[in-house]
Amino acid sequence: MTLLAVERIKLLTTRSPWWCAIAGIALTAGFTALVVGNASERFPATVATTQFGYTFGLAVIMVLAALAVTTEYRFSTIRTTFQAVPNRTKALLAKTTVVAIISLILGEIIAFTCWGLALLLAPVHDLALDSTADWINVAGVGVIFAISAVIAVAVGILVRHSAGAISLLMIYSLAVEGLVQLIPTIGDDIYAWMPFNVAHKFLTGSGEANGDRVVEAGMPLSTSTLSQGGALLYFAVVAAALLAVSLVVANRRDA
Repeated sequence: MTLLAVERIKLLTTRSPWWCAIAGIALTAGFTALVVGNASERFPATVATTQFGYTFGLAVIMVLAALAVTTEYRFSTIRTTFQAVPNRTKALLAKTTVVAIISLILGEIIAFTCWGLALLLAPVHDLALDSTADWINVAGVGVIFAISAVIAVAVGILVRHSAGAISLLMIYSLAVEGLVQLIPTIGDDIYAWMPFNVAHKFLTGSGEANGDRVVEAGMPLSTSTLSQGGALLYFAVVAAALLAVSLVVANRRDA
């Protein structure tokens, strides 16, 4: 518990988490306002619509998570951490846990802020959370943010440089996965197993949160063939495997 408290203090006494939190809420809520504000009888707002821009917040959260570890390497404070806690695995796991919990909380704040904003902007549309699919589509955002934060921390441990880690995370999550589909013959099959595509399956399922609205008018659906539970488990396993690799590397090289 002491390690967790120390990591919490280290993270929350810097400015970057607070700026990232503000940016994540502003970007995602702003995009939600644009989408919901243009809702009509032909294309009504749904619960899925309220989370249309969650990837903007996800990108910011991954930046926050990466900075939580790369900043320590940049200013060499990680050496002090490892001197105080010789067990590097324990120290890095404590940092990962704190970052994941904060990302979970921020994810829920962002998701429910967007949903609440949609209720204000489109009160005549059916935005009630009256099904399991609706709750997963909103509350599940925080879970995906937390697991994504673990991936970002792992990448930060491996790369150690802020610019490099952030660039790698953004390029992969925003471009590489989508470009995989362009590979002839097998591109779509590979894309179906890409981590963030699978994570999206957990949130959207088969489009139930779109209600009676045509799927094409809502959030793009995942091409993963896994169930929602299977998708979440797969995404978590990928994050855990990447974290395990990063811990092995951190223990084998100089700080």
